[in-house]
Amino acid sequence: QYSPDNVAGADGDIDPTEITFPGCSCLTSSCVVHVCSCLCHGENYNSLCLRPTDKEEEYARPVFECNAMCQCGESCQNRVVQRGLQFRLEVFKTEKKGWGLRTLEFIAKGRFVCEYAGEVLGFNEAHRRIQAQTSKDSNYIIAVREHLHSGQIMETFVDPTYIGNIGRFLNHSCEPNLFMVPVRVDSMVPKLALFAATDISAGEELSYDYSGKFHNLPISNREQKPLEEDNRLRKPCYCGSRTCASFLPWDSSLFSTP
Repeated sequence: QYSPDNVAGADGDIDPTEITFPGCSCLTSSCVVHVCSCLCHGENYNSLCLRPTDKEEEYARPVFECNAMCQCGESCQNRVVQRGLQFRLEVFKTEKKGWGLRTLEFIAKGRFVCEYAGEVLGFNEAHRRIQAQTSKDSNYIIAVREHLHSGQIMETFVDPTYIGNIGRFLNHSCEPNLFMVPVRVDSMVPKLALFAATDISAGEELSYDYSGKFHNLPISNREQKPLEEDNRLRKPCYCGSRTCASFLPWDSSLFSTP
């Protein structure tokens, strides 16, 4: 079943459509940084492009868009991901990776491309679904962990297996042209937004790194050399990139210890 937005999962623990954020009181057509309450962390976008994180920043800057309760207009520059798809994309059959997704037009670096949307699950339901899978099943469940300054970790589990959008057709690449950013609009449940990491030409396949790393940042020895028993459950990677890790990323937290 196609849904452009996240929906509450079968466990019903989290409703991503509930509006819990107060709105800004800006009466201008476009909100101003440090004046608008939604932009207290700084400017998010510049001409529809995600503003890059400063290299000195240890943490990625949180992204909050103006929401349904805000008094600013629909043309506000702090409304990007909520507007949905702006590019013509095509689902196509790849040679080795099953279905894939490509763009039919040029996409500039920093532009929002699409969301990875589906059922928002609690940990227990996500774990139950993973356990029920066989080695032949495709796993669409994504676990996103945000590390806060306080040391807390916020987890979001999204499963587009039964209800989802075109994001489910995106393949993994060890050198992707998209990167994922949690963007919050109406509540603390983030939209998993995919932005262009580089200029992307018409006809190019779209991909992101399933592990959440970007352009293969240095990884630990534990991740470079997974346990042998983990390898039995891992699936080969066919991204064909220069730095291919041979296997798709592996998140052992949702699997029982062998």
